[in-house]
Amino acid sequence: MKIVLLERNSAGTDISVECFRKLGEVIAYPNTVGINQVAERVKEADIIVCNKSPMCEESLKDAPNVKLICELATGFDNCDLEYCKSRGIQVRNVVDYSTGMVAQHTFTLALALSQKLPYYDNYVKSGAYGAQDRFSNFDIPFYELEGKTWGIVGMGNIGRRVAGLAKAFGCKVIFHSITGKSSCTEYPQVDKETLLRESDFLSLHCPLSDLSRNFIDGKALQIMKKSAILINVARGPVVNNRDLYEALVAGEIQAAGLDVLEKEPIEADNPLSRIQDSNRLIITPHLAWASVEARTRCVQGVYENIKAFQNGEDRCRVV
Repeated sequence: MKIVLLERNSAGTDISVECFRKLGEVIAYPNTVGINQVAERVKEADIIVCNKSPMCEESLKDAPNVKLICELATGFDNCDLEYCKSRGIQVRNVVDYSTGMVAQHTFTLALALSQKLPYYDNYVKSGAYGAQDRFSNFDIPFYELEGKTWGIVGMGNIGRRVAGLAKAFGCKVIFHSITGKSSCTEYPQVDKETLLRESDFLSLHCPLSDLSRNFIDGKALQIMKKSAILINVARGPVVNNRDLYEALVAGEIQAAGLDVLEKEPIEADNPLSRIQDSNRLIITPHLAWASVEARTRCVQGVYENIKAFQNGEDRCRVV
């Protein structure tokens, strides 16, 4: 079988993909951009490994041999599942490979913002600490997590991991289910307004859908506490970036930590790029999933998916 890796570098060049050569002939491209380039590169493919490349009728219509699409990720937003189903093309993803890392990054952002670490790090490095006459400095107040309310949107594997960590820090955990179908009974489920009104920390872990798009908009931000910290490690469009910018400038919430944006990489006209104060806003370049260990597990997961397909097994099958 001919295996085409359209975005080999999305796994990182430090992670080997040589394991795929055990399963067939491999053609690997560092990156692939746009439908036309995808269409040209998959013409003779039996199996496609991708991440963000569009998998749709336009990109696949001239690729008659494709039998399997493997996402080098959990999400499959890039894939037209109905079209794949009509063609008999199986789609498989990799689940739970980055749960621990995304939960860890959630708290990395929350702790850095709540404890004003950017300010105090700069205070020392600027020489201001060395020039003062006392042993400590805590001019900008910061507070404990213990006793605070941690709200969660999306109580899947990552949300549950975050809830456990928040509980370990002494937080009260509440959550909201966008679909209303959550089976979680360990923590109180609340409506959206209650979630926004009561959360000291609000972290987003939901998939992108018509229900979750712009879930955090201007109206939602106005309901939140002025002392609240928002963390988005879900999908960029869950938070309206312009509304968030306006809320941060107006002081409607204390701070935000983002690993995802409406369009990635960040565009020059994204108003959030104007906020240079890292005590109010920290943006990381969609890396919460990408520890060395997580990327290694992701590649191994794709390998296992292809091997299972070849053996007639339904491992991680989406369609």
